Amino acid sequence: MSGKNEMSEPVFNFMPGDRPVLISCPHVGTHVPGDIEVRFSNAGRMLADTDWHVDWLYGESAGRLGCALLTATHSRYVIDLNRRPDGAELYAGASNTELCPTSTFDDEPIYLDGVMLSDAEVRGRVTRYWQPYHDKLRQTLDAMVARHGRAVLIEGHSIRSLVPRFFDGRLPDLNLGTAEGDSADGDLAARVMDVFAAAGGYTAVHNGRFKGGYITRHYGDPAVGVHALQLEMTQCCYMDEHPPFAFRADLARGIEPTVHRMLETALAWTED
Repeated sequence: MSGKNEMSEPVFNFMPGDRPVLISCPHVGTHVPGDIEVRFSNAGRMLADTDWHVDWLYGESAGRLGCALLTATHSRYVIDLNRRPDGAELYAGASNTELCPTSTFDDEPIYLDGVMLSDAEVRGRVTRYWQPYHDKLRQTLDAMVARHGRAVLIEGHSIRSLVPRFFDGRLPDLNLGTAEGDSADGDLAARVMDVFAAAGGYTAVHNGRFKGGYITRHYGDPAVGVHALQLEMTQCCYMDEHPPFAFRADLARGIEPTVHRMLETALAWTED
């Protein structure tokens, strides 16, 4: 996590593509600057709520198909790139984690007792980490629309299958969100759901418990040619959900073809 020169640590990694699909993985980062990490509790240092290995799931297919891939380097505990920059709650009336989270999904404190984040520190993190990621998102999508006439943004996320703080019971394996249809064309979403149904062995839902976070809602705008989909995948599909959060190639072999077909489907849709 720490130990690197913070000024040399990039805010994101970007793999360009030549086709109109961008995959964004804002929660895969694990870097925590040393001055922040020293204030973390043991629970915070675990980084348990990371979207572990999601970039691996998408990376090979993205490269083969010519999709662009944007991945965060810093932990969501430093700043959550999928939250509003003004810190307003994303899910009204529900339990929320903040722009700069102070508690884990298990409702454990991320910081040592008594540590508070000032407004100035939060604003500084927005400038240093949040804004560059979103500038790259916007730039890439605008370039895709200018070149191809439309763009598909796929928000790649994962989560433990059981998170009592937020949800009752076990989550479906594949949770597709399109902000109740506002962020993407309905035909595109239906084609992706058909891919999930054809996969067999996985449960799937559209606009169920996950309807899309800030990125999906903010950038998805079919009227200007940008169609945003969020896929929240349960981690048991490809990894161990408990420390040390190991990638499971035996499990991933089952879900990787579905990820690949989803990308192929999105690309085919852009060319119709």
